[in-house]
Amino acid sequence: MSEKTEKLLATLRLQPVIPVLIIEDAATAVPLARALVAGGLKAIEITMRTDAALEAVRRVADEVEDAVVGAGTILNAVHFEAAVNAGSQFIVSPGTTRELIHAARGSDIPLLPGAATASEVMQLREEGYQVLKFFPAEQAGGAAYLKSLSSPLAGTLFCPTGGISLKNAKDYLSLPNVVCVGGSWVAPKELVAAGDWAGITRLAAEAAALAG
Repeated sequence: MSEKTEKLLATLRLQPVIPVLIIEDAATAVPLARALVAGGLKAIEITMRTDAALEAVRRVADEVEDAVVGAGTILNAVHFEAAVNAGSQFIVSPGTTRELIHAARGSDIPLLPGAATASEVMQLREEGYQVLKFFPAEQAGGAAYLKSLSSPLAGTLFCPTGGISLKNAKDYLSLPNVVCVGGSWVAPKELVAAGDWAGITRLAAEAAALAG
């Protein structure tokens, strides 16, 4: 197993749920990250879907000592480099391109590449990837589909993301080929907007308890 794969697995195994965050205001990034960490969710994915995202990654990386911050929705090499320069400790993509694979190959920061079909998984295995993002999880076939991949594609681990909530997270976490899940439900927009960090800590603790 490569050093980068080990580093990625060490991050993903910190908790059963990786918060997937869309941050509109960089000023909320640090208190939000601290609330999630306080609830037991240290690894945090900030998606590059807003103008505030890179600054949010930078602030969390600089100011939240216990957080392991990653960047998601990375679509190309420019995104990859910008996210790494901002302090991302892992990179997540919804799919995979040769450009992204090339960018990842030249970096010490691990990539969690996205795949939704057996063919995509096989192509990534050929590139040396053993840990993948299964996206969009529910829309691509859900836990039943992912379970069906566990035997023919044994040895590949997944972090399913997309349509996952507290209600169905255990369906995925019970699978032998799932290391964790990604979810946005632990940081609802309304709680972030209200600055209800205690509420987010409670949701994070509820999610962290899924490991038990």
